[in-house]
Amino acid sequence: MRIREIVLATLGLVSASFAYSTEASAQTTGVPAIAPRDETWGTVSHAMLGVGAGTVFLMPRVYYSDPEATVGWKGRWHFSMFAPAMTMAAATFLVDGPIRNALQYPRPGCSVDQTLVANTDSGCETFGGPSTHAFASWGATGVGTGIFLVDTIKYSKGRFNAGSFIGNIGVPLVASILTSVGRGVESPAVDEFGTQTLPYETSNQIIAGTFAGFFTGLLVGGAYALLQRPSCGYGNAIFCW
Repeated sequence: MRIREIVLATLGLVSASFAYSTEASAQTTGVPAIAPRDETWGTVSHAMLGVGAGTVFLMPRVYYSDPEATVGWKGRWHFSMFAPAMTMAAATFLVDGPIRNALQYPRPGCSVDQTLVANTDSGCETFGGPSTHAFASWGATGVGTGIFLVDTIKYSKGRFNAGSFIGNIGVPLVASILTSVGRGVESPAVDEFGTQTLPYETSNQIIAGTFAGFFTGLLVGGAYALLQRPSCGYGNAIFCW
């Protein structure tokens, strides 16, 4: 299957997964917080997730060109990068919706029944495990790791490029760690009623999301890099399929 066909197929998968996740998260309103969360750490986890995923999926494919062409390091942006990006997005929606709803592991301070009611602003709107943030952030790190390893070992004949390492592994790794911290930190903050805030997810929920996300991303990124050469073929185009 060509990369363009994979892109179209994953578009459908993302749409279906998003529809399920949206339907499953319908909630009622107007209930005080049962388990308040620290919004600052929530914002940190959102931002770091965006930084890590954005860095990986906006990185060019860096490789050392073949001897038959102009020798040296090259960087090419591939529109086909939408394929692994949307595949991981679809997998994240599946974790966020049907998988977590099937496992029914509540967030800290919540019960299964409170989560099933899913009152808005209760802190128990959704189940917590596996952690969706951990899955998505570490999944992006896995994708970057897979691409870096294939581009380094297969296409660059073992030559190491620091820029590719930083963009594909270094930045996403740091962002993933901060995302996990933001989801699991026990903050001393209290809400407006003086109630102690609780972590967004338990350590086990974060660990489950971390391992599942990283190895899923590693498989997706490695497979994509093997199917799509980093070069654009003939010519000096920088953007290519």
